[in-house]
Amino acid sequence: MNILRNAYLRPFGGCRLLLCFTLSLLLWGCNEKTTADALETKGWPEQFGLGKPATEQQVAAWDIDVRPDGKGLPAGAGTAVQGRAIYAAKCASCHGNTGVEGPFNHLVSSDTSKAKTIGNYWPYATTLFDYVRRAMPFNAPGSLTNAEVYHLTAYLLHANGLVDSTSVMDAQTLPKVVMPAQQLFVPDNRTGGAQIR
Repeated sequence: MNILRNAYLRPFGGCRLLLCFTLSLLLWGCNEKTTADALETKGWPEQFGLGKPATEQQVAAWDIDVRPDGKGLPAGAGTAVQGRAIYAAKCASCHGNTGVEGPFNHLVSSDTSKAKTIGNYWPYATTLFDYVRRAMPFNAPGSLTNAEVYHLTAYLLHANGLVDSTSVMDAQTLPKVVMPAQQLFVPDNRTGGAQIR
C-alpha cells in the first residue's frame, strides 16, 4: 500500500521543485537593477527625425466625423426614392432587398424581429450618416459620395418608418429626425478622474 502511495505522489515532487526554482528566479529578477533602469540617455537627440507634420489637407481628409447634434455634416442632400436605387446596387447583397432579410445585420425592423436595427435601436440619425459614410459598403468603405450617403440615410430612415418618402435629408433636416431609441442612451458626462456612473 505504501508503494502505491509513493508512486502516486512522485510526479508531483518534480512539479514542486520546478515551481520553487521558477519563484526563486522571479524574486531574484525583481531585486536586480534592470538594464532599462540603468540605461544612460544623455546622448540621445531631442527628436529622432521620424515622420513629418500633417498638412491641413491631410487633417481635413480624416476629419469627417459627424456628431449627434449634426456638427460635421457635409453639404449635399438626399431622398428615399434615390436612396432605394443606391441601396439595391450597393447594400442589398449584404443586408437583403428590403433590409430585413440579411444575411448580415438587419437594417429594418420587422414586426416579429427582436434584432437591433436602425429603427428600434440607433440613437441619432446623424450618426447613422457618419457610420454609413465611414464604414460602408463593406467591400469598399468610404467610397460613397456625400450625396449617396444622404440618399441612403433617407432611404433607411424611410424604410424604418421614421420619415416619409418625400423628405429631403440634408445638414439642416437630418439632426431634426428624432430616433425612437434616443432616450435609451445616456450621454457620458464624465469630465475626467475617477468618477464612474
